[in-house]
Amino acid sequence: MTQSEAKAEEKKEDKKPDAKPAEVKPAEATVTGVDPAKTHEISKWKHSRPLTACRFDPTGKFAFTGAEDNTIQRWDLATGTMTSLAGGHDSWVRAIGFSPDGQQVYTGGYDGRLIWWPTTAEKPEPIRKIDVAHNGWLRALAVSPDGKTIATCGNDNLIKLWDAADGKPLGELAGHQSHVYNVAFHPALPALVSCDLKGTVKQWDLTEKKHVRDFAVATPLHKYDTTFRADLGGARSIAFSTDGKLLALGGITNVTNAFAGIGNPALVVFDFETAQISKTHVAKEPVNGTAWGVRYHPNGYWIGLSGGGGGGFLYCWKPDAVNEFFKLKLPDFGRDLDLHVDHKRLAVACFDQHLRLMGLFAKG
Repeated sequence: MTQSEAKAEEKKEDKKPDAKPAEVKPAEATVTGVDPAKTHEISKWKHSRPLTACRFDPTGKFAFTGAEDNTIQRWDLATGTMTSLAGGHDSWVRAIGFSPDGQQVYTGGYDGRLIWWPTTAEKPEPIRKIDVAHNGWLRALAVSPDGKTIATCGNDNLIKLWDAADGKPLGELAGHQSHVYNVAFHPALPALVSCDLKGTVKQWDLTEKKHVRDFAVATPLHKYDTTFRADLGGARSIAFSTDGKLLALGGITNVTNAFAGIGNPALVVFDFETAQISKTHVAKEPVNGTAWGVRYHPNGYWIGLSGGGGGGFLYCWKPDAVNEFFKLKLPDFGRDLDLHVDHKRLAVACFDQHLRLMGLFAKG
């Protein structure tokens, strides 16, 4: 895939007032020693090509990244040693997930493949490969809380379910009318949510494998550009709050040029019970970019990553405020974000080929 092809895919929006806000109070602080205002770079490690994705493994020993050379990298957090997972994908990898015990890593690429790998092998080779998991791009994957099911989504407008143990297909969820950009399992219910290019958010019952309801359309995360006759939108990132009461979708809003991906990063947050928009979070000082990453911190706030023409930024938003209470400019724009199991560190995959490990605490 060429860089121009990838950039042409990074688009979206429309601006609309929030639906009836839900009163959400931040949770009591549960992680000590964390201060987002003290966020700083702990380590950075460089690959030979720009990075496209990042995830910490469940044990917290490694960070995995995808890159524009179609490989996956395993980074040892203690030493910075990099091990390549190569030869599996023919295109960029944006989807990474793990078995709950951390013994296997699952990757999905724009080549439509879904691959199982051993997490800690000295020279990792694919354990299992589904060459055509999706017709077209496989955009995202999620692993169920019990680790038994992998959900994938892509450009064939489908969500597909796979048995994590043996790779057997468990069913297809059809109903989206455009490319499905992201999926997420509810942390406590047998439910899956998905979001497509046009900001349509659907909930699925996993017991009966059927559509349950549509959420209010995330209109801030989609726009049809009449000049270029192109849609730009979709959830470039997705996350539930710890208690499952809130669902955040990250993307781009206020789009003025779909071809160049010119717009502002935004998080659209839904109240899961009502399926209505609770809040749309944007930057106090608008920058050109997309919200490529979002995570909920158990201390009661959202962490978002912006990347684009305006550079790279980390933002922290309280659930009841439109604008951030903290932001940090990064050396280059980020393409993905993850929160470590200790809730004190972040991984950021950057376009400048670096994986950056950030600490949410004071130096020293």
